[in-house]
Amino acid sequence: MSVETIEKRSTSRKLAPRYRVLLHNDDHNSMEYVVQALITTVTSLTQPQAVSIMMEAHTNGLALVITCAQEHAEFYCETLKSHGLSSTIEPDE
Repeated sequence: MSVETIEKRSTSRKLAPRYRVLLHNDDHNSMEYVVQALITTVTSLTQPQAVSIMMEAHTNGLALVITCAQEHAEFYCETLKSHGLSSTIEPDE
């Protein structure tokens, strides 16, 4: 593999910046509901991971759900909002 090929690959990776999907604490939904919404939205999450995310948001007011490409982050954020949860995305710098 030539150096040029490697450079092109690393350059193309930089063109897809990653985004953090954040879950904000809310006092409206039950903890069980939040865990279920997380698992339904981000299917790669296990129940213990979802519980951990929910507890972090509950305790600290904010929790990282997942870091991914912008398009996926926007989808996850909107889906969480459609479940009545408070979610935002931010660039992963």
